[in-house]
Amino acid sequence: MQNPDLRDPLALRNLAAPAKLNLFLHVVGRRPDGYHLLETVFTFLDWGDRIDLALRRDGRIVRSTALPGVPEDADLCVRAARLLADHACCALGVEISVDKRLPMGGGLGGGSSDAATVLLGLNRLWQLDLPRAELAQLGLALGADVPVFVMGESAFATGVGEVLQRVEVDLAWYLVLVPAVSVPTAVIFSAPELTRSTPHVKLEDFPAHFGPAASFGQNDLEAVVCGRYPPVRECLDWLRERTEARMSGSGCCVYAAFETQKLAEACQAAVPSGWTSFIAAGLQDHPLKIWL
Repeated sequence: MQNPDLRDPLALRNLAAPAKLNLFLHVVGRRPDGYHLLETVFTFLDWGDRIDLALRRDGRIVRSTALPGVPEDADLCVRAARLLADHACCALGVEISVDKRLPMGGGLGGGSSDAATVLLGLNRLWQLDLPRAELAQLGLALGADVPVFVMGESAFATGVGEVLQRVEVDLAWYLVLVPAVSVPTAVIFSAPELTRSTPHVKLEDFPAHFGPAASFGQNDLEAVVCGRYPPVRECLDWLRERTEARMSGSGCCVYAAFETQKLAEACQAAVPSGWTSFIAAGLQDHPLKIWL
C-alpha cells in the first residue's frame, strides 16, 4: 500500500485501512450478554481501503463519499470521529473521504479497519496525542475487530476479539476469492447450528512463527456460512482442490496462502471466469503503526 501523504498540515491523505485475515477462528463460549468468546489469529494484507481526512474548523463531522446502503449516522467512520471528538472534548471537525475497495460482508474487516484508521488519523490531525491503547479501548465500542487494527500488529486474540497478544506470522502471498454474496455477521453468530464449545488453545500452542497456510485449527463459522451461502462453499471447494484454504471471519471471502507472488498468480490464472479475486502480500504490522 502507498505511504500516506503528510505534506498538508490541514489534511491527512491516502491513509491505509488494510484488510485482515483470520488464520483460524474458534468460538469457545458465549457470555451472558450474548457476545461470543473467540480465539483467533489476526494478520493484515497489503490491500484495502484508502481514507482522506480534511480538517474543519466548524466542528462538523461529515463524509464526502456515500456508502451505498449505509446512512451517514450508521457509517463507522463517522461514528468513530464523533466518538473520539466526544471522548477528547475536541471542538474541531473533519471531512472524511473513503476509497472503498474492501467488500461489505466479506470477513476482511472493512468497516472496522476504516474506523480504526479514522481514530488513528484524527488523533494526529486534531493533535490529541492519546495513547494507542486508549484509542483501542475506545474503538471497542464500535466493533470487536477495531482494537486489532488500532494496535496494528498480527495478534492472537481472545475475549470477544479485543484481548491481544502479538504473534509473529510467516509472511506469504494470499489469493483471496470474493463470492458474490454479502454475509451478515450477526446472522451467522445467531445460527443455532454454530459450534460454540471448541476447546481452548494457548499462545504456547503456536510455533515460534505462526504459519499462514490454514495449518492450525479451523474457522468454526465456515460450516454455517457454507450451508447458507452456496457461492462461498463453491469458492472454498474450488480452492481446496488446489491447496489448503480457509474462510476469513464470518465470510464471505476465502483465501489460500502461497510462498511467492508467482505461485499465487498461477493459481489466480485458473480462477473461473466471472469470479472476483485479488492477490495481496501479508503484513506483520499495520501500515500506520510506524508513523503514529
